[in-house]
Amino acid sequence: MNTEKSKQLFEASRQRIPGGVNSPVRAFGSVGRTPLFIDHAKGSRITDVDGNEYIDYVCSWGPGILGHAHPEVIEAVKKSCENGLTYGAPTKKELVLAEMICEAMPSVEKVRLVSSGTEAVMSAIRVARGYTGRDLIIKFKGNYHGHSDGLLVKAGSAALTTAVPDSSGVPASYTQNTLVALYNDKDSVRELMETYKDQVAAIIVEPVAANMGVVLPQDGFLEFLRQITLEYGTILIFDEVITGFRLGYGGAQEYYKIKPDMTTLGKIIGGGMPMAAYGGKKEIMDMVSPVGPVYQAGTLSGNPIATTAGIKTLEILKAHPEYYREIERKAKMLAAALKQRGEQKNGGGLCVNQIGSLLCAFFTEKPVTDYESATSSDTNAYAEYFGALLEHGIYVAPSQFEAMFVSAAHSEEDIKKTCEVILQA
Repeated sequence: MNTEKSKQLFEASRQRIPGGVNSPVRAFGSVGRTPLFIDHAKGSRITDVDGNEYIDYVCSWGPGILGHAHPEVIEAVKKSCENGLTYGAPTKKELVLAEMICEAMPSVEKVRLVSSGTEAVMSAIRVARGYTGRDLIIKFKGNYHGHSDGLLVKAGSAALTTAVPDSSGVPASYTQNTLVALYNDKDSVRELMETYKDQVAAIIVEPVAANMGVVLPQDGFLEFLRQITLEYGTILIFDEVITGFRLGYGGAQEYYKIKPDMTTLGKIIGGGMPMAAYGGKKEIMDMVSPVGPVYQAGTLSGNPIATTAGIKTLEILKAHPEYYREIERKAKMLAAALKQRGEQKNGGGLCVNQIGSLLCAFFTEKPVTDYESATSSDTNAYAEYFGALLEHGIYVAPSQFEAMFVSAAHSEEDIKKTCEVILQA
């Protein structure tokens, strides 16, 4: 496989862009390879600048649930572009998209559109603090909520502790109000809540963790979070930037039948364009300026191009509920092939987690239920697996700790070929 043009572009990019990329995982550092520079994409396929074509299971890290360059979405965006790219003023499309989100997720009574998942989460936490008058928040080790200073944290010397910065440039004072619990560990949450009582403004959680690989909530865990937040008057925030409109049209909250106080969304609601949102109960969202005292703004928030792409994408998904059944069925086929590979080539040393159209193969013999078990994975073995798939025209996440996504554009032939490659690689 010739990738000379990608290599040349990467070297040139490193002279002008930190690390040669605009998001760290794109550098392929954890798999020891040179990143591919993509030229174009259509349906289930992406093609790099050297002309190599791949079946794509990254799907732009989730948004591509319909596949790349869906003709209806592209046509709608083209027409919208002819009317101007941005106005910095309200449009009807913002209302239409807001109504679609609220209809899909009854827990969201009002919603504010923003431009990125990081921005959505940062804003939701500010609103939760403003509404409760409290400063502390609880997040979970291994859950990722964007790169805002107060959330870019890791657990300290003990699991139950005030967080310490996980990045240079983040003052310790920015994370002193962030507490870190353990995902799927009720006791760690209960201990923090009992210790800090009426000081905790919010618990934020990925209802299905998808940033340490795919890790499912254990039975009763999300229900417990709902119960204990109600008990302490704490806001429960579901970070559905990945699971929203992907796990189902109503997201993880519909899938698990749990109603959070606030929700953050991204990825799919932009239909491939930069778009995100946060929303929740009316009385909470009415804290947001210009109605309330919590300030948040954005010149490009709800811009007409991104809202157009989002509206058309959600219209298609709503009109075709069978897409969700189909992509789950195909994800299960891939999961079965990965499990078979683990049995044949790894002596059982492969854990495969799958839910809906999300899945992940962990190169470990342990069941993966939290951050510790996820990080027991053999990242060198994953790098070899990644390289073998890439050489056979299959593009998966260049990191052990990311999800594999299936789209409605993946055909039976795509899935069959991928399963064959998985078993042979």
